[in-house]
Amino acid sequence: MTGPMAEDPLIDVDRQARFNELFDRHYAAVRAYVARRSGSGGVDDVVSETFLVAWRRIDAVPEDGLPWLLGVARRILANQRRGEARRGALIQLLASMLPRGPGPEPPGGVFGELPDALAALSAREREALLLVAWEGLDPQRAARVVGCAPAAFRARLYRARRRLAAQLRAVPAEVRLTEETR
Repeated sequence: MTGPMAEDPLIDVDRQARFNELFDRHYAAVRAYVARRSGSGGVDDVVSETFLVAWRRIDAVPEDGLPWLLGVARRILANQRRGEARRGALIQLLASMLPRGPGPEPPGGVFGELPDALAALSAREREALLLVAWEGLDPQRAARVVGCAPAAFRARLYRARRRLAAQLRAVPAEVRLTEETR
């Protein structure tokens, strides 16, 4: 086996040799098992995750490792199916919440320029605005999401709001006036 695991001097040589043997002996069988059960997409991801679990738990893998590996792959596939079912249910729920039939049109003008104004911001500034405005997080909680201090996040949010306002002020007055007088 090549790669970072083969070159790391901190990895126990016996554990690495055991994993290499397990991988070499059972990779094809695990891949075939996953391919038969998962359709066309995601086979490599499931196989990779299966062997990642094996690497992390190499001391728990029994001598006859194939059944253990197939059990891990089976659980990973089941988790994927449950996740897909949850996503499908969420999509249906969200679709049922959308208004049906004719409804009010979204406001135009400056609000129509909002996507372009947001796109002009840096990714960090856009993320700060969206965490607060769309996700409803206060700056303290949003700072935890991005992994920075609350004071740093508040400064980022302040700069983002200023830049967004400047972008929106750059919308030609004719567009603003036309939309405001509707």
